[in-house]
Amino acid sequence: MLKQLKRALLLSLALASPVMAETFVFTAIPDADETKLKERFQSVADYLSEQLDVDVRYVPVKSYAAAISAFRNNQVQLAWFGGLSGVQARALVPGSEAIAQGEEDTEFVTYFIAHKSAGIESSEELPKAVKDKTFTFGSKGSTSGRLMPEYYIRETFDAAPEEVFSRVGFSGNHSRTIRLVEAGTYEVGAVNYAVWESEVEAGTVDTDAVSIIWETPPYQDYQWTIRGDVNERFGDGFKSKVQQALINMDDPELLKTFPRSAFIPASNDDYTSIRETAEKIGIIE
Repeated sequence: MLKQLKRALLLSLALASPVMAETFVFTAIPDADETKLKERFQSVADYLSEQLDVDVRYVPVKSYAAAISAFRNNQVQLAWFGGLSGVQARALVPGSEAIAQGEEDTEFVTYFIAHKSAGIESSEELPKAVKDKTFTFGSKGSTSGRLMPEYYIRETFDAAPEEVFSRVGFSGNHSRTIRLVEAGTYEVGAVNYAVWESEVEAGTVDTDAVSIIWETPPYQDYQWTIRGDVNERFGDGFKSKVQQALINMDDPELLKTFPRSAFIPASNDDYTSIRETAEKIGIIE
C-alpha cells in the first residue's frame, strides 16, 4: 500500500511540474581579463535567451584547450573561438560550423609590443632588433597571440622562436601579455590588437612604458562556432535562428565589449588559411 501511494504521489508531482526545456550552453576562449569576459558573455546569454526563447547559459573556462574540450564533449553547443581554436574544435566535431564573425575578424592583426628599455623603434617590417630579447606569446592556442606571430617570426628569421629570443614565455591571455611587457618582465610580446586598443582607450596601459613596434598583415580570426546536432536537440531551424540572432546583435554597448562593430555571416572555408598556417609550422597535423 505504501509503495502504491508513493508511486501515485511521484506521478502526480511529475504531472503537476512544468516540462523543463533544455538549456542552450555556450563558452568562449579566455583571451582577456576574466571579469570583463563574464560581464560580456552574461550579456550575450541574456540577449540570446530573449531572441531564441530558450534558456541560455554562459559557462567560463580556464584555458583555450578547455573551451575546445567542452565543445567536443557537448558540454557547450556554441563557442566564441579564435581562428585556430575554431579550426581545432570543428575538426573534432563533425558537422560543426562557423556561423558568424565580427566585421573586424576578416582582417584581424597582431601587434608586436615592446618595453621602452628594449630600445626598439616602430617599423613597417618585423624589426630585426627583437632578436635575443625576451619574448612572450599569449596562450599557446591563440591565433593572434601565438599562431600568426610565430609564423611571421619564422618567416623573418628562418628559425623557431626559441632560437630567435633569449627567453620565450606564454602569458595565457592578451591582457596579461600587456601587463608583462609593460612591467618589463618581457621586453617584447605579441598581442591581439583589439584587446590592446580597448585597454588603451580605457586608460589601463602605460604607453610611456610600452608601445607598438610592428603590426602583422591581416588574417581571419574570431568566430562563433556551433555544433551540427543543435537542430535535433533544440528543434528544426535552431541553428539558423542562432546565426540570425548573432548577426542581428546591434546593441552598441554590447558590441563595444568585444570590441566589434557588428557580426556578419561566416563559414568553415573562411578559416582554411588558418588551418594551413597551423599545419605549416607544426601546431596541428
